[in-house]
Amino acid sequence: MIPPKIRTTFKAITILVVLLLASCNPKKEKETVTAKTEIEKSENILLKEWTGPYGGTPAFDKMNITDIKSALEKGMELNLIEIEKIANNPEAPTFENTTVAMEKAGAELERVYTYYGILSSNMSSAEFREIQKEMAPKLSEFNSKISQNKKLFQRIKTVYENSQKTPLETDQQRVVDLNYKSFAMNGAELDEEKKKRYAEINKELSGLYTTFSNNILADEEGYVIYLTKEQLSGLSEPLVKSYAKAAKDKGQEGQYAITNTRSSMDPFLTYSDERDLREKVWKNYYSRGDNGDDKDNNEIIAKILKLRKERVGLLGYENYADWRLQDRMAKKPENAMQLMNAVWPAAIARVKEEVADMQAIAKSNGDNITIKPWDYRYYAEKVRKKKYDLDSDEVKQYLQLDKLTEAMFFVAGELFNFKFTPVKEGTVPVFHEDVKVWEVNDKTSGEHIGLWYLDPFARTGKRSGAWATTYRSHTTFNGKETVLASNNSNFVKPAPGEPVLVSWDDATTFFHEFGHALHFFASEVRYPTLDGGVRDYTEFQSQLLERWLSTDKVIDNYLVHYKTGEPIPKELVAKIKKSSTFNQGFGTTEYLASAIMDMKLHMADPTNIDVDTFEKETLAELNMPKELVMRHRTPHFGHVFSGEGYATAYYGYMWADVLTADAAEAFAEAPDGFYDKEVAKKLVKYLFAPRNAIDPAEAYRKFRGRDAKIEALMKDRGFPISK
Repeated sequence: MIPPKIRTTFKAITILVVLLLASCNPKKEKETVTAKTEIEKSENILLKEWTGPYGGTPAFDKMNITDIKSALEKGMELNLIEIEKIANNPEAPTFENTTVAMEKAGAELERVYTYYGILSSNMSSAEFREIQKEMAPKLSEFNSKISQNKKLFQRIKTVYENSQKTPLETDQQRVVDLNYKSFAMNGAELDEEKKKRYAEINKELSGLYTTFSNNILADEEGYVIYLTKEQLSGLSEPLVKSYAKAAKDKGQEGQYAITNTRSSMDPFLTYSDERDLREKVWKNYYSRGDNGDDKDNNEIIAKILKLRKERVGLLGYENYADWRLQDRMAKKPENAMQLMNAVWPAAIARVKEEVADMQAIAKSNGDNITIKPWDYRYYAEKVRKKKYDLDSDEVKQYLQLDKLTEAMFFVAGELFNFKFTPVKEGTVPVFHEDVKVWEVNDKTSGEHIGLWYLDPFARTGKRSGAWATTYRSHTTFNGKETVLASNNSNFVKPAPGEPVLVSWDDATTFFHEFGHALHFFASEVRYPTLDGGVRDYTEFQSQLLERWLSTDKVIDNYLVHYKTGEPIPKELVAKIKKSSTFNQGFGTTEYLASAIMDMKLHMADPTNIDVDTFEKETLAELNMPKELVMRHRTPHFGHVFSGEGYATAYYGYMWADVLTADAAEAFAEAPDGFYDKEVAKKLVKYLFAPRNAIDPAEAYRKFRGRDAKIEALMKDRGFPISK
């Protein structure tokens, strides 16, 4: 990929960029001034500088979908003028006139991408999806005019080569190294014929990624199951109210809607006594993108795999995985596979034990069935109750979204010295009434660090899952920029006046995504390129923050009953902790199956690939338990096929979890445990503040004094440790 601050990469989707030779034009500097004057006079709000308090914020309240196309076109025009000026500078290439100039370029387009990302991920519509389809190839062509521009790359290469003789300051050297390697990885040194084909491939891929994503969103919106009162057996009162509101929002008042999203599906499969309905809900969810209709993604995936292999073949790589992992912590696919293969046998062995326990429960209840995938969550919950006397629905009564938010703020204050203060409604523009905003300050100095936006609820047009993003990242090289960070979830919106109660897993995910936000706020880098991340490392910081959910200070102060306000009973906490490794067979296996599939798909020869057959045969070779499926089946594996951010990188969650488990032990062993100030200082200094300014392996060694060990991960999951 192109370094982040060339500001030509999508924030909403990953488009690998390619280049065409940019022509020299001595009038460009004058054109830049003229174009920027046009923007000042323009009524297109998406291009304008952000105004208002807090260093300026996006004008989400004035955002109009009809402005997107023209804003993108003008933003691309301005960015190309800037890039051509850099490429054709008559002065000898230096860090300042080449690298820093590139770091500054593209501010207008970057602002447009912020709005584009919101419309794509949080507020999509049929109208917007048509614009996406039209603009995706144009954006790919635009990127192509930058990433393989001969004159531009020659300047980048010269700066890089000079820095090898006369090293720059540490962070400057890192920027130069990352820029050079990224351009080289993306075909900057190919001959003209290969460059042309490289650009054609990227253009075609950009359209396929958009179609893939929109197909998934269509299947999520298109499959809704409506229930009557007689079909609610097993469901809790708050959940029933949430489903009733979902139906009302869809014009079906008096019924109860199970939407085709994880946040709606998961609790239904866990608690519903209606087995036939569980099967229907399960099949709807896991067949997204795989229904044999015009939204089916199997052929699209096959095309994506072929094009990816052809593209990296132009660069001399045997397969996509070899090319992609060279700049990751794993370095090569064999290392990633070695980790996953080390854990897989223990995971599926645990599944066998879990299924035996569930089958026994079913038999004792008089249920004459064989456990199927739509039964797993339901009977696992019954096993949990029997083994640990732990009722997940009882736990939910103490997991209120508002209190969990307060808990996260407390942790941020203890570890990072951050203070979160609600921003008065109407002070900062938001894109939906559900979005709330907090100011982030240093607790001691009062220094303003940034704003935190929270968009917690599912809605039509919002992609599923949970994620974190930035609208503006911390930098200081061109004047200090404060952070605008956002967390986005898909909790089911409650009935008016009702609290949002979530599962322990959802609470963990909430903390996880907040970990990404803290990573953004803790940044101390000078240059925008260094605000990026290494994919199999960037999940580490967020996974680590999950551990604070189960610390005593959080449990004792923020897990209170939604009706009585009473703290969660010590006996219930003991049960939660005792059951910490419960159902790890399911969780680990469904994740690993997706991660291994991702890697194997990209190491295979895709010439005549049948995606559905490949998935079935690969799972059979792995001895995948028939009682569960991959967390993300291939036809809706958006991490991997809606862009390239996680392609051959889904393993990164487990790679990062090795670091997480090992780092958690550092806190557990400290005098004050997870709130030990000395360990927290090292955490922030070496693992959060540097972002990508330090090689991740080196940064971790500075924190821990050694490399991470897999033993901590196996212990965490309750798996046997090999001698």
